[in-house]
Amino acid sequence: MKAENPSVALARVLVDEFVRCGLTDAVIAPGSRSAALAMALDAEPRVRLHVRNDERSAAFLALGLAKASGRPAAVLCTSGTAAANFHPAVLEAHEARVPLLVLTADRPPELRGTGANQTTDQIKLYGDAVRWFCEVGVPEDVPGMPVYWRAMACRAWAEASGSPAGPVHLNLAMREPLTPDGGTAYGEPLDGRAGGAPWVATAHGRVRPDDAVLDELAEELAGASRGLLLAGDGPDAGPLVAVAERLGWPVVAEPTSGARHGAHVIGTAALLAQAEAFAAAHRPDLVLRVGRPQLSRPVAALAGRGVERQILIDPDGAWLDPARAVSRIVRGDVAVTAAALLDRLPLRAPGEWLEGWRGADARARTAVDALLDAEGLTEPRVARDVAAALPPGGTLVVGSSMPIRDLDQVMVPRGDVRVLANRGVSGIDGFVSTAVGVALAADGPTVALCGDLSMLHDANGLLGADADLTIVVVNNDGGGIFSFLPQAAHPEGFERVFGTPHGADLASLARAYGAAHVLASTDEQLRDALAEDSRGVRLVEVRTERAANVALHRGLRDAVAAAIGE
Repeated sequence: MKAENPSVALARVLVDEFVRCGLTDAVIAPGSRSAALAMALDAEPRVRLHVRNDERSAAFLALGLAKASGRPAAVLCTSGTAAANFHPAVLEAHEARVPLLVLTADRPPELRGTGANQTTDQIKLYGDAVRWFCEVGVPEDVPGMPVYWRAMACRAWAEASGSPAGPVHLNLAMREPLTPDGGTAYGEPLDGRAGGAPWVATAHGRVRPDDAVLDELAEELAGASRGLLLAGDGPDAGPLVAVAERLGWPVVAEPTSGARHGAHVIGTAALLAQAEAFAAAHRPDLVLRVGRPQLSRPVAALAGRGVERQILIDPDGAWLDPARAVSRIVRGDVAVTAAALLDRLPLRAPGEWLEGWRGADARARTAVDALLDAEGLTEPRVARDVAAALPPGGTLVVGSSMPIRDLDQVMVPRGDVRVLANRGVSGIDGFVSTAVGVALAADGPTVALCGDLSMLHDANGLLGADADLTIVVVNNDGGGIFSFLPQAAHPEGFERVFGTPHGADLASLARAYGAAHVLASTDEQLRDALAEDSRGVRLVEVRTERAANVALHRGLRDAVAAAIGE
């Protein structure tokens, strides 16, 4: 490996070492100070390079790539406000434990604090929201520098993909020349280890609780007569479904938990928990928790502080307990812990406790489907039907706010699809870019479901989108979720401050970005649009009305209450 100057040397070494560690995808937002790294990435055939003009979009695209693949993706920008625009995605990656390599080019130290153009303080720009920060230092042609760069790259990869996974920030101060011309040939050898091996190989083992902890945990679980598996967003809780089935427990699982499948799952739990008599009669005596169940307040209340024994399993030992209800945290990989528990637990036949949940769920499902089928194309029906239409092996990316909550209430459980969402900070920003990243990295077909504000907030995510992706947009001309919140009881100024009607024409928006557009006004049109085998990015718009949506949700609650005898 050769280089014409120190900046080019650093760039080529860094890219080569990341590839040796396992990098397959990188995203760049064009800029001058980052030129050496951008050119090195472009010249590297082992890296799939994605270019986005908008830095915020670029960062969320990398987030989607990493979320879908499970390995770090790199995102690169120039100095100044470009780096600041990465911040929302960095926060999401931090809270959701998504591995990212955040590379920000910077001016050299002699230009900082002098009023130099496009220069600001980028040192620890993202605060504590990164697993590791490194001020890489200005590249120089001095002995030992290439070895430092390679070892540093390996540490960055290890920190990003470690436990917990998350974003790593490398700030790269670059002096001119920034391109492969000018200066003399770099004198130090730049080559890495033989055979394409990384300079420092790292391995992350999966944590298994001690045998004594597992024995005690199994005894406690087996002794519960009214146990409940509660799975929220976070680590894949799927392996624990077998534990619940062994114990004869119901499973309450959010769509993104990986546990919304099997004969014990209660698909209408978010609606059942709103029925006061049902909730009072079905309070568990022990809750086994994974992730953050935060979509349904009634579910959180049913399994809240009133249940004294609550055990949280988390691979990193994270304190996922905003209500301070957890009585015990067990650090362990979910799959490893589940397998060890299965070896220790007796097989228990389903009893009245489970059958009470399943019977109510079956009656509630019948009532929900009957109401949705009779009401035409509504927001909950769109959520139900989109999830049902996804082919096996597909991925559904769901926007925050109402779409993920609708999915939680009405999605028919199935274990042959993956559901992803940005629930780390639960923002609507960056949704389109995240979905495009997921589509680029996912093995099967990808469909996205979002509201109109999520679509408009990240419309730039459509620019240059090179994926096969269908985005179903529920357009109620504003912020629909606010109609369910206390501020809706104060109509004066509500529309201006919270409802925020925009009147945007999504067909024109799609056309401006070169995306296809379909307006679905009936369930048949939606079904046909989802069944179509199309290429590129396509918007399927469904128009709804906010007041009618609130009334329908009340109708769902009442229908379920009537179906279970309340």
